[in-house]
Amino acid sequence: MKPGIHPEYRHVVFRDATTGTSFLTRSTAASDATVEWEDGEVYPLITVDVTSDSHPFWTGTRRLVDAEGRVERFKRRYGL
Repeated sequence: MKPGIHPEYRHVVFRDATTGTSFLTRSTAASDATVEWEDGEVYPLITVDVTSDSHPFWTGTRRLVDAEGRVERFKRRYGL
């Protein structure tokens, strides 16, 4: 590897904006916001919209977008 071209990994806390769940991991992402973690250390905080704690695929909850299927809606719209 070439020296000096790769960003430095550091500990960062990611927080799910929907559920408030936080986890500590290593990342190259930077943030001005900070949070005190369970170990008493202060780490950069990055708030994200979706994590595995709130995503429907991982939680098993599904949202019904429309009651009618796509094919039926296409046929009705175009008279097929």
